[in-house]
Order: sequence, then C-alpha cells, then structure tokens
Amino acid sequence: MTSMPLWSSIIKKYKYAIVLFWLILWQIAAIAIDNNIVLVGPVDTAEALLVLVRQPSFWLSVLNTFLRIAAGFFAALISGVILGFAGYKYRLFYEFLDPLISLMKAIPVASFVILAIIWLGGSERLGSFVAFVVVFPMVYLSTVSGLMSTDKKLLEMAEVFKIRAIKKIIYLYLPALFPYLINCCKTSLSMSWKSGVAAELIGQPVNTIGGNLYQAKIFLDTASLFAWTFVIILISSIFEKLVLYILDRVDKK
Repeated sequence: MTSMPLWSSIIKKYKYAIVLFWLILWQIAAIAIDNNIVLVGPVDTAEALLVLVRQPSFWLSVLNTFLRIAAGFFAALISGVILGFAGYKYRLFYEFLDPLISLMKAIPVASFVILAIIWLGGSERLGSFVAFVVVFPMVYLSTVSGLMSTDKKLLEMAEVFKIRAIKKIIYLYLPALFPYLINCCKTSLSMSWKSGVAAELIGQPVNTIGGNLYQAKIFLDTASLFAWTFVIILISSIFEKLVLYILDRVDKK
C-alpha cells in the first residue's frame, strides 16, 4: 500500500531529470540520423523558436489563432450548457437535437473545414467554427448527464418547499453538473486546439499558427515545424490550465 506514494514522490523528485533524459535522447537521435529534413534536435528547435519570436508576424499569428480557437471553445461551452439544460428539461427537445449531435460527432474535421470554407466564404474563421463543432457535442452531452445525476430526493424536497428555480439551479443542479463539466473540459480543451489548428492547416488563413505550419511543410523547414508545434503545446496547456482553474474556483464558490 505504501509503494504508490513512494513511487509518486520519486517521480516528482526526478521529474526534470526524466525530461532531460528524453531531450538528450532526442538530440542523439537527430545527430545519428544527420538529416535536418527528417529530424531536428531540441537545439535546432530552440534556435528556430528564438528566430520566430523576434518576428512581429509570430505574435500576430499566435494572437489570431488563440482568439479564434478560444472564441469557438467558449461559444461551444456556453451554448452546450444552455441547450443541455433544455435537453434535460424537455425530452422532446433532446430527441429532436440527438441526430444533429450524432452527426457532429461522426463527421471528420476535414469535412467540416471544407464545408466551412464554402459556408463562411473564406478561411479566417475556420479555427472558431471547427473548435465549436468539435467541442459543442461533448459539452452538451456532459451537461445532460451531469443534470441527470442530480439527487432526485433533493429535487422532490425542493418541489415540496416550493424553492425558486434560480435557487434549485445554484444549489442542486450546478453542484451535480460541475464535476461532469470539468472532466469534459479536460478533454475538449485539447481537442479544440488540435482541431482548430488542423483546420487552419487545411484552410491556410494568413497570420495563423496553422498557416505557418503549412509554410514550414512547403519549405521543408522541419526546425520551424517543431518550433510551432512546441508553441501549440505551450499555449494550449496554458489555456487549459486557465479555464480549468476558473471552473474549479466557480465550483468551490
């Protein structure tokens, strides 16, 4: 029983050493392959990143992609929760929306990107649209599931004492919903970035991370490709931690 805490403390203690090990292994592999098109090491990636951050277009691309994907995510989060409440409350509405939700879950991201280019008449809002389409079904279904887990006896008691709807939402429904919503966001946040950047990669809007990834691929600039990938991982991780922190604070209040 004491082995798990022991291993956990060991892993925490040597976490940075483990990361350093993989970085060294990555650098050794790059030197062994000796082909900058096939693989570059962390040193070349860091040099490419330093070159990128000195360019104003880098920050413009990061800002554009961040704002568009964040807008798509929050639009999906808000509308998913609102419509999830409606789906929980009205069975007919849930059944009516169910085919659309199933369709949104099944259609590949590439198909949505092509349709978005046709429907939106351009590629500037691709990241927002695709992030919304990917995240919305997850939030909607998690909201319905969370609300259905609300204690039925407490709801019956609220009806007996004629507690107002707003108090039932705050004190009964939200405590049941938030664990489902937080778990959903842990998955959907990363999915929104993966799908949003993939949409930009296909649609190639100017001054976006996806557009720069495509340019790196065209010019076989593997170092820049790795550098942009690191930027995506870093920004999506910060965005995820920020959103989950906000949700956790709201849940505790």
